[in-house]
Amino acid sequence: MKKILIFLLFFSVSLSVMADAPKGIIKVSPRIAPPLSLMNMDGEQFTLSTNKQRWHFVHFWASWCGPCRREMPTIQRLINGMEKDNIGFVIVNTAESEDVIFSFLGGVAPDINTLLDTDGLATELWKPRGLPSTYLVDPDGQIQYVVIGGQDWHKSQYQDFLRQLSTRNK
Repeated sequence: MKKILIFLLFFSVSLSVMADAPKGIIKVSPRIAPPLSLMNMDGEQFTLSTNKQRWHFVHFWASWCGPCRREMPTIQRLINGMEKDNIGFVIVNTAESEDVIFSFLGGVAPDINTLLDTDGLATELWKPRGLPSTYLVDPDGQIQYVVIGGQDWHKSQYQDFLRQLSTRNK
């Protein structure tokens, strides 16, 4: 009886977390996130595996992608609105030059410092099903949620959901 109650409690908690996920955020079977170690536009190295202790929003984009163009300002507002929250934002450009990236971001999201996947190898490892694609990675380095396509990230339901994640361990 005790095992059944524990299972039901776990199941109901799982369902409530999934039910709270806003449109477009898909709960997936947890899997280890592929390696991600890239330089940002300031020439600083970022490695996902050494940045544990919190959830990460890992976002793949390109300047030629229409939905990415529309979405990037909303990501800028999301980041600005969550500065005090315990979530890391990892924005990865897929195989474009620094000049193209700098020019694009200067017009739509000037405060975003993207990681440079200049050869596209990191993107190949992560295998996004399209651009833009976002992965929500837990503190243990497991992908828990996937978002394919653009979202209005600045809306309160997305911020609230990310805040919920940032306050729990997995």
